[in-house]
Amino acid sequence: MAMENSVDRGTFDEVMVPCYSPMEIIPVRGQGSRVWDQADKEYIDFAGGIAVSCLGHCHPAMVEALTTQGNKLWHLSNVMTNEPALRLAKKLTQLSFAEKVFFANSGAEANEAALKLARRWAVDNHGPEKSEIIAFEQGFHGRTFFTVTVGGQSTYSDGFGPKPSDVIHLPYNDLEAFKAQISDRTCAVMMEPLQGEGGIISPTPEFIQAVRDLCNQHNALLIFDEVQTGNGRTGDFYAYQGVGVTPDILSTAKSLGGGFPIGAMLTTAEIAAHFKVGVHGSTYGGNPLACAVAEAVVDIIAQPEVLQGVKEKELRFREGLEQINAKYPIFSEVRGRGLLLGAALNEAWQGRARDILVAAGKAGLLVLVAGPNVVRFTPSLLISPEDITEGLARLEQAIASVFTSS
Repeated sequence: MAMENSVDRGTFDEVMVPCYSPMEIIPVRGQGSRVWDQADKEYIDFAGGIAVSCLGHCHPAMVEALTTQGNKLWHLSNVMTNEPALRLAKKLTQLSFAEKVFFANSGAEANEAALKLARRWAVDNHGPEKSEIIAFEQGFHGRTFFTVTVGGQSTYSDGFGPKPSDVIHLPYNDLEAFKAQISDRTCAVMMEPLQGEGGIISPTPEFIQAVRDLCNQHNALLIFDEVQTGNGRTGDFYAYQGVGVTPDILSTAKSLGGGFPIGAMLTTAEIAAHFKVGVHGSTYGGNPLACAVAEAVVDIIAQPEVLQGVKEKELRFREGLEQINAKYPIFSEVRGRGLLLGAALNEAWQGRARDILVAAGKAGLLVLVAGPNVVRFTPSLLISPEDITEGLARLEQAIASVFTSS
């Protein structure tokens, strides 16, 4: 029997587990900040695969790294190490506070490693009663059972039976609530240095500094989830560098591989020592293919002119969104840093973010949402000024169509 090869959006409903509700369009190829669907319609990509495609689609350096490594060595297992993993780890330690790196395949896995390491560190140094993990409402840390429990959105974690315990959620930016909760029983505090899924919420400088100080005071580890904010997304290589607060453990993924799945947990030598041989692991983590691609990505993003370019592109986006809003006032503010931006809908437009996303798709533009009230933009860090201008024109067209039909 010959296998039927043609597929369309209907095929999704036939064969896929229904935990997603994808758009009707199916992109088939991409170049830079543009993609084309099955009907060869062109779209400008302001979504970047949810802050992943940091060099756009099919960047020559990534294609070259993948092809070269693909002809050499794909996989070994952690019984041996490999050159791309060692080179990438070395670069990540040079670009951050970290001295040691653990490789995984995703942000959730990097966060899982971070949380397990923090608990193990606390048990070894202070005893089993120091187990409390403080996290924040609306935070997002992945979909494994531990990370989704630490994440601050109960809709994602409820209904799967008993959760890992001793996890406390507090409001982000509420320093009084934080002071009241943290104690010598606190093992770790996990936070995004800029909340992504929760609506693109920046921390106040006082809050993030006080969290660091109180962690020091109570011998608790500070874990920064930089899965979305990392690798140049905010205009600093890691966002912590822009807020002037250094964590003890940092997780990174998404943009790290530019579209090839890879995650990493970064930490100090002292803390890393608590992951002795056999305590944690990953079959594919640190595989040569992923690390070779990520190394090519990091080499480009780490260039000062690329990081500076992110800050310049942020201004271009903010100006363009202001101009659209002057004609069609639907946004209350533009939040975020670098190319992790969220346009928050005003009172009259609450709950309509997905309507904008759908209208944008029809106008040939890919955007995201961050909850029901924020339209999110996480394009390629290398997106050209022309593509920003054209994308904003398409966004205006989309907003005009929703505005006039309301």
